[in-house]
Amino acid sequence: MVGETRSPGLHSLTRLPFYLLALTVLFPYYWMVSSAFKPLGEITKAPPTLLVQNPTLTNFSNPLYDPGVSDQIQGLFQRYTGIGFAGFFLNSIFVTVFVTVVSLIVASAAGYVLAKHKFPGSRIVFLVIIGSMMIPWQVTIIPNFLTMRDLGWINTYWALLVPGLAKAFAVFFLIQSIRGVSDELIDAARIDGAGEVRIWWQIVLPLVRPALAAMAIFVSLGEWNNFLWPLLVVNDDAHATLPLALGRLAGALSNDPRAAGPIMAATLLASIPTLIFFLLFQRQFVAGITVGSLKG
Repeated sequence: MVGETRSPGLHSLTRLPFYLLALTVLFPYYWMVSSAFKPLGEITKAPPTLLVQNPTLTNFSNPLYDPGVSDQIQGLFQRYTGIGFAGFFLNSIFVTVFVTVVSLIVASAAGYVLAKHKFPGSRIVFLVIIGSMMIPWQVTIIPNFLTMRDLGWINTYWALLVPGLAKAFAVFFLIQSIRGVSDELIDAARIDGAGEVRIWWQIVLPLVRPALAAMAIFVSLGEWNNFLWPLLVVNDDAHATLPLALGRLAGALSNDPRAAGPIMAATLLASIPTLIFFLLFQRQFVAGITVGSLKG
């Protein structure tokens, strides 16, 4: 009926499945956070405890650690020498920031050319970009690895940076956003004497900022969590990223159950940057996802 309103109790009941789903998704993260501050006895306790009974920082660093004492846990920061865990962290930040920034610059420039310039073969180039999105990325692993080997880039930052700069989906996504920029605005800038690079940098990019922010989140999360490619092209600690460090630490769990605490501590530290990044840019993320949906 027109004008009929729901009671507050019924409205809350309809949201109950979503609350339960959110709880299900958040519980593993809570378990990770709490386990990072639990002593080994609490982590392995049966039945498990939901709340931390004896908070400790030994999973991060144990000042009482003695290799000769079997029941002493080795803290996360004590398990690595040389570059240390902070070095893996810095490597991941460097690779993620570089690939995200440069790949979006390249993708936005290519998107501007394909969206606002008609030239012979432009349609074919656009179709090739779309077609490349249909090729499973696993197919390109061996050719890319052989290319890195032939260039002598194994165990270098180049192998981590260069292959990630070509983002077909980013180009496709930004083309759709740039097409929404007014052609009259671009023509007016050309009449005023602005070159194509200046139009792209000072006019187009600010207008598609929500789309850039959305793609930045997707690209940065993908690079931050990238494990397989660094595993193939990096064998030393000097260039290893956080996913590699976490994988090696998890491998140690099979031989040393005491590594459970440091693994939780390392995973917690690895998740903090992505969580902060999303919280800071969640509005731009939503705006980028809905761009163009309100156009008539």
